[in-house]
Amino acid sequence: MNYLLTSAGIKNPSIHAALVDLLGKPIAECSALCIPTGVLPFPGGPQMAYRFISGAASSPLTELGWKSLGVLDLTALPSIEQAYWTAAVQEADALLVYGGDVVYLTRWMRESGLADLLPSLRDTVYVGISAGSMVTARIFGETYDDPQTPFVVNQGLGLVDFALLPHLDHADHPESTTANAAHMAAAVPVPTYGIDDQTAIRVVDGRAEVISEGHWTVFRP
Repeated sequence: MNYLLTSAGIKNPSIHAALVDLLGKPIAECSALCIPTGVLPFPGGPQMAYRFISGAASSPLTELGWKSLGVLDLTALPSIEQAYWTAAVQEADALLVYGGDVVYLTRWMRESGLADLLPSLRDTVYVGISAGSMVTARIFGETYDDPQTPFVVNQGLGLVDFALLPHLDHADHPESTTANAAHMAAAVPVPTYGIDDQTAIRVVDGRAEVISEGHWTVFRP
C-alpha cells in the first residue's frame, strides 16, 4: 500500500498530480471507498460526514470524478459479514479516510478489522485527510479541549515511520502554530512532519516525499 497523507485534501495541482501518479491511471478510471468514521463523535458529526461524502466539504477528495464511490463506516463492519466488506476494500483503487478525532478513528480502525487488512493491500492507495493521515503513524500526538488532558500521545497503526501534525499555522487551528507543533512533536519519539493545508506527504515503498505549494517543517525527536 502506498499513501498520500494530506492536511486538507487535494488542495492544489501538485497534490492532485501526486494522487494520479500513485493511482497509475486517471481518477475517472478508479474506484474509491470513503471512510467518514473519524468525524462522527464531533458535534454536528453526521452533517460533516454527509458533506464529506457528497463532496461539499472544504477538503476536496470525494468530488474528484471517481469512476465509482462507496461509503465504508468502520463502526458498522463488526456486524457485517467480513467477506463482503473485505471484498469491497480489496477491489477499491483508493481508500479516502476523512479526519476528525484521531483517537476514535484509531480505535475503530482496529475494532473493525480494517487495520489488520491494510498491510495486505499492495495495489491500493490510502489517501488521508487530517486525522485520517495522523492515524497511519506508529505513535502520534493530538490536542484536546479537556484541561485535564490537553495533549494526548497515543499508539497509531504503524503504517508509516513518522508522525504528522496537520493544519500548520492555520487561522482556524490556533493549537497548530509552528511553536505549538514543535512543543507537541517533542513528546513524540519519531520524526514529526508539520504540514499546512497546501502540503501532503507521499509514501511509496516506505519512502516519504513532501509535496507542497505551501509550507511545512519536520521535527526530529
